[in-house]
Amino acid sequence: MKNILKIAGILILIPILIFVGFVLFSIVTDFRPPPERVLKINSVEESTPLSIGDTFTLMTFNIGYCGLDSGQDFFMDGGEMSRSRSKKQTLRNCEEILDFVNYHEPQILIIQEIDERSSRSWKVNQLKRFRQELSGMNNVFAYNYRVPWVPVPLKRPMGSVKSGLATFSEFPLKIARRLQLPGKEDFPRQLFVLDRCLLETRIPIEGGKTLLLVNLHLSAYDKGGKVRKHQLKYVKDYLQTNYDEDTYIILGGDWNHLLSPRQLKNKGTHEVWPEWLVLLPEN
Repeated sequence: MKNILKIAGILILIPILIFVGFVLFSIVTDFRPPPERVLKINSVEESTPLSIGDTFTLMTFNIGYCGLDSGQDFFMDGGEMSRSRSKKQTLRNCEEILDFVNYHEPQILIIQEIDERSSRSWKVNQLKRFRQELSGMNNVFAYNYRVPWVPVPLKRPMGSVKSGLATFSEFPLKIARRLQLPGKEDFPRQLFVLDRCLLETRIPIEGGKTLLLVNLHLSAYDKGGKVRKHQLKYVKDYLQTNYDEDTYIILGGDWNHLLSPRQLKNKGTHEVWPEWLVLLPEN
């Protein structure tokens, strides 16, 4: 009887120790970026100067790690999957996204959810591929998701993630910074979600002025938008601090907000308003 109890105790203890060990490992390896970090700019030899009065095109695109195509059933939206269906599909999605970008020929491209090396996208280095295809553009990258192992969904976890924001520009980029956004999820969830940030780049304008170009990806799935409230306050303060007669600002990306209630009142929209989705405040 003692031996049976001892074996039973060991069998119960092993998964507990594994779980505790995994949590400790996740705490030790947690990505903790500083509030501000200067980033390396990959510059090209010839860049188009920007002048007052110029017209240019800009595209913002959350590429969903080249895995969230129309056939995907994402677990955070009530589905079961987190990874792209296959490496072949990931590569195909990546090339079709690039075809779309090349067709529209934006002079500035700001991207969210571009993977450098992640299990969810079969280790396809999308950042490297974009840099190859858009080799004539200055570019910079900032991590906003670095986790050794994301354990959900349990049946087929997302796994290791190295992903972030990328900005490409035909115009010269003078300075680039990663600015950490405030707001944290509850422990231990925060260990496995994105560390949201702004990717700020400065484009000099002939005559001494500056275009401040900001790439953002705000939080999602935070009930009631509690984390996003902190982030929006930071964004508003940032705009008020930086906007002046010598500085133009374009701030865009994936807001993870409903921009207008009309979007879900459209007759062609059949989706139910998700619990996490909140309306972007008018102010």
